Amino acid sequence: MTWSFGDYRLDPERFQLSCRDERVRLEPQVLSLLIHLVRNRDHMVTKGEIVASVWQGEAVSDASISSRIRSARQAVGDDGARQAVIRTVHGRGFQFIPEVTNESPGHAASEGFIPSPPNHNGGRPSIAVLPFEQLGMVPELAILGDAIPHEIIEALSRMRWLAVIARGSTFRVRRVAADIDLVSTALSARYVLSGVIESPGRTIAVTLELSDSSSREIIWADRLVAPVNEVEELRSRIVTHLVSALEAHIPFNEARIARLSDPTGLDAWANYHIGLGHLYRFTAADNALAKLCFERAIAADPRLARAHAGLSFTSFLEAFLRLTPDPAMAAQNARRHAERGLELDPLDPFANFTMGRTFWLSDEPDIAADWLARATSLNPNYAQGFYASAFTAMLTGNAPAAFAALDTSLNLSPLDPLLYGIHGVRAQMLIQQGDHEAAAGWGDRAATTPGAHYLIAMIALVANGMAERHEQAARWRRAIRRLKPDARSADYFAAFPTREMASRARIEKELRRHGF
Repeated sequence: MTWSFGDYRLDPERFQLSCRDERVRLEPQVLSLLIHLVRNRDHMVTKGEIVASVWQGEAVSDASISSRIRSARQAVGDDGARQAVIRTVHGRGFQFIPEVTNESPGHAASEGFIPSPPNHNGGRPSIAVLPFEQLGMVPELAILGDAIPHEIIEALSRMRWLAVIARGSTFRVRRVAADIDLVSTALSARYVLSGVIESPGRTIAVTLELSDSSSREIIWADRLVAPVNEVEELRSRIVTHLVSALEAHIPFNEARIARLSDPTGLDAWANYHIGLGHLYRFTAADNALAKLCFERAIAADPRLARAHAGLSFTSFLEAFLRLTPDPAMAAQNARRHAERGLELDPLDPFANFTMGRTFWLSDEPDIAADWLARATSLNPNYAQGFYASAFTAMLTGNAPAAFAALDTSLNLSPLDPLLYGIHGVRAQMLIQQGDHEAAAGWGDRAATTPGAHYLIAMIALVANGMAERHEQAARWRRAIRRLKPDARSADYFAAFPTREMASRARIEKELRRHGF
């Protein structure tokens, strides 16, 4: 469906605005705002609705909303004085004014628009990895233009949520690699990964671009450089860096597209990706929304293993964070949903990950370690799997294994949604080792990372108290009471049932000293 008004066409599926067939380039938030206003043109849209739709409910200032409204007006030839397109209803909200014509995809194509490529695999995102374009490569290194994409394809094939077009198909379109439309149509790929490899001087440089073939937008890009004599290390670094980037950027883009669609028409994978977005906010309200999305995904496709694993994750959080009055039942549900996910797809790293974490809840870290090792063997670039392995090693007091797994996880995914946990486990391990100064630094870092919950603040409190940083400890005590007024030391040890009794005694003494 494409909306037309005046000289403008707005395509919500392709996430694109054009004027007289020329694309109008806009910030994603401005385009999302415009789509929301047009979709709801039959009534006034409040500021609260705009915040919920464009910023997903995050705290936003009136100045930010006004700035995006101003940009949207400029994009469609309007201004705050005329308000011929976007009218301000003072003190209440905004309304889209012009008459809008709905056009079918067929009509849009006849006017020079290319329809989006078909959505294959039941909504599962698909990606085509093209051979790299070579610029000034010496003959002995020319093979890297094919070798590195081949290694990327092999690594991505381990990601069960992503359909990877086979090398035999993608490497046949190298001569049209610059034409994303042609590539995506020929290969039916929703995403296209292209690259340029060059060897200026005695270095190798690889530039990577991930494009959304529906919107023709670049959603991620990066450039990696290394000396020629470190080319093997560079090859490995490209693969691990790319996999972690795609783990973050494709689900985020999928969720963004799904939010702009009719919610009644979302398929299983769209609901799954929206659920992931809520899941990683680690609040009671978002966990409930994530649970609802995963349940909708299962209703649409009962055999979607990842949705069952997602339900296990939400039940795990209910038990781990004490979001429910019955954490024992939540722990049982976490195990039950993980078992169903594994029954449907035993090779899914996420399902193995969620299964492993259920054994934290039953204080069986040795069994947890086996499942988490299986998750990382299925996907050696699975950052969250290494984080969970580090957590398990921390419970048993195996510091070398914990620190090694934490370093691997951080190297694979430096901006991971569980980054607060990566830092928090390091702080907890340092507390157990008696290095309180270092623990306090990592505890502060963990507790100030987005997504950090009250248990992470409790780690920061303990570490700062033991390091005799009393003012900072007092700040974390107040933060804990604000986040969870009824927090107790028992919650801490239920979440972190460490086996080393001497450090447990010291931690409990410190928590009691602060009133927990």
